[in-house]
Amino acid sequence: MKILIVGLGVIGGGYAMALKEAGYEEVYGVDINTDTLKRAKEMGVIKEGFIDEDEIISKVDLIVLAIYPDLVKNFIIKNKDKIKDNAIITDVTGIKQLFINDIVEILPDNIDFVFAHPMAGREKKGIDYATNEVFKGANFLIIETEKNKEENLKLIENLAYEMGFKHIRRTNPAFHDEMISFTSQLPHVLAVSLINSDIEGRNTGEFIGDSYRDLTRIANMNDKLWSLLFLGNKENLLKSMYNFEEEFNKIKKCIEENDANGLRGLFIKSTIRREKL
Repeated sequence: MKILIVGLGVIGGGYAMALKEAGYEEVYGVDINTDTLKRAKEMGVIKEGFIDEDEIISKVDLIVLAIYPDLVKNFIIKNKDKIKDNAIITDVTGIKQLFINDIVEILPDNIDFVFAHPMAGREKKGIDYATNEVFKGANFLIIETEKNKEENLKLIENLAYEMGFKHIRRTNPAFHDEMISFTSQLPHVLAVSLINSDIEGRNTGEFIGDSYRDLTRIANMNDKLWSLLFLGNKENLLKSMYNFEEEFNKIKKCIEENDANGLRGLFIKSTIRREKL
């Protein structure tokens, strides 16, 4: 199978590494950065790299779009008539409702787009920070549409297992974006808020332990990407933020009122829920 990865950043580069490790020899890359293509070739994770997909897109069986969510639809519009008959497209984007219905409508019947979301990544960007180690044991989501063929869904599932993912679940676009607003986007909101709430000029680094370090790791943000993800999933994210704010205020009220029993009750509830998770 010939595979094309469009976008060899931290996730696309990780895919290339994982596919190479899984034994796929014909993996090609497209990226606007010539240094990135050169680096990927030197690392041996792609067979050949291209600045423009026109040279290779009609020859591949699977296309992985590891690009920003606002670019996915335009890529399909530009290339839908050049893609090989019966080819499969998949993606790695963190939100789906922004473009999924439009793509399903414009995509020719002879091409199947299996929308996916690898629940693993890094706070850095660029191929130099790419690694497939984060995929091993991680969750992998497949977002089904009415047009998907079962054999193609299975192909992407099997590929995910080969790349090291452990838990693979199928879901729909609306539920995916609702859940991701809570499990992925809200934690990034909290990390940014925590870092930015620090008082300027303090030697905070000399006072941190694992809790602060773990909570703020993802505050090192790809500002362009995460702005798109937040605004592209605005309604779901705001709902998750309101729910969090309600729970935050419960703790604040207990502290204001010296309510030790109230605090203990909240801590016991969180402990039980975390252990079940």
